[in-house]
Amino acid sequence: MGDVRLAEILAALSVTTDLGSGQEPEKAVRACLVATALAGELGASEREASDVYYTALLRHLGCTATSHEETWYFGDDLGSRPAGERADFGKPREAFALLLSTGKGAGPARLRYMARAARLGKKVDTIVLGALCEVGARLAERLGLGPGVRDGLFQVFERWDGRGAPQRLAGEDVGLPARLAEIGHPAVIFDRAGGPEAAVEMVRRRAGGWFDPRAAEAFGRIGPSVLAVLAGLERWAAVLGAEPEPRRTIPPDGLDRLAEAFADFVDLKTPFTLGHSSEVAALAGRAGGALGLGEGAVADLRRAALLHDLGRVGVSSAIWEKPGPLTTSERELVRLHPYHTERILARSPALQPLARQAGMHHERQDGSGYHRGSSGSEIPTAARILAAADFFQSMTQDRPHRPARSVGEASEALAAEAAEGRLDQECVRAVLEAAGERSTRVRTAWPAGLSDREVDVLRLLARGLSNREIGRGLFISPRTAEHHVQHLYAKIGASTRAAAALFAMEHGLVRD
Repeated sequence: MGDVRLAEILAALSVTTDLGSGQEPEKAVRACLVATALAGELGASEREASDVYYTALLRHLGCTATSHEETWYFGDDLGSRPAGERADFGKPREAFALLLSTGKGAGPARLRYMARAARLGKKVDTIVLGALCEVGARLAERLGLGPGVRDGLFQVFERWDGRGAPQRLAGEDVGLPARLAEIGHPAVIFDRAGGPEAAVEMVRRRAGGWFDPRAAEAFGRIGPSVLAVLAGLERWAAVLGAEPEPRRTIPPDGLDRLAEAFADFVDLKTPFTLGHSSEVAALAGRAGGALGLGEGAVADLRRAALLHDLGRVGVSSAIWEKPGPLTTSERELVRLHPYHTERILARSPALQPLARQAGMHHERQDGSGYHRGSSGSEIPTAARILAAADFFQSMTQDRPHRPARSVGEASEALAAEAAEGRLDQECVRAVLEAAGERSTRVRTAWPAGLSDREVDVLRLLARGLSNREIGRGLFISPRTAEHHVQHLYAKIGASTRAAAALFAMEHGLVRD
């Protein structure tokens, strides 16, 4: 395999951010086409146009950062986001309407969520919007997209009138990529709901407040025709054709860096899954090598393991974090997440070879798994290894309905799955051997100059614990815990729990 188009891969993976934002697939692709057309209409340079393209395509790259917090405040991260994306928070009536949408479907608990949302108030700028921006910008850096896209993603909640977040930038201090992405995304939402006329009216109404007036005027000129053309286009080919020159490529080994970034993006969805995909990939890779898979097959298995849970982001964190039994409808939503993973990966020729094995990580030898209900020889060896590695690693992490099991207990549970015919015995043996391997490398220093105590605090902070809970867990006062949090934030260059959790995953600090 030679170099591959970066746009081809990221366009496929942008569907993950659509799902994680509660939007329909290809919303980001459509918004990217609108924003890129605006860049052309405004005479942007090649570099500016490229930054607009990738900022708009990946506008929701930080969408998993606050799923946990949004679920606590609003009752459901995915349910609140579509309403939030339509609302102009600069207009009290629209902000109030958003508050009234909080907690719908939660029954008697709805009043509790509405009270929490009301108390959140202005803190939403830091607790939610700041974290979304910070994580999106950090992931853009890991993807090698350059400072223009990094800054664009950090600024996507800024406004022309200076009433945005998190920096309160105004006018042209907000970069062009953010200004145009902020028109493209709501434009395609309003177009879908009411047609091009509704989109044009929304942009006109928000010009000078939320939107750059010059960009809004340009949308008034070309928006209707662009949206009309989009309605009849094969959008996948269109978004690849619209990438500004010079078109970006990555070498085959660049897929590893990309897969690692998206693995952490997925695992941020809940504090219970931090580091899950990377650990599954390490286990599966070692097990695949022990079973004699070739170098290329092991590389594909490791990448499939990193990306196996992409579809998780399309299921509400209210379900993933539910401590009690799931309802029938909730179980059905959970059973669909491997299907979404497979369909996302299948969209990209470079990722398509990973799709089947990633999408089969919940299949079982006796046909009791999902989403296909495959059995026996219908399940390829790589998928059998991945299923065993995923099962084992999940057992060793806390989940809302049970505590983490020890390595010994997880090993016994995995062996029982094989004995009862649900998992392949040979693959289980290989995973257990891989789990028994221990690194002999001794860490001489923590990254970013963190102290031992700050690493302890970081691990608890990443899991969503408050300063009071951190203090209780480490036998220190809440004030001392707060001081440690602020010091470690300064050292790692973060200001939110989500960014700290991302740092912990990047540096393998999630666990002891």
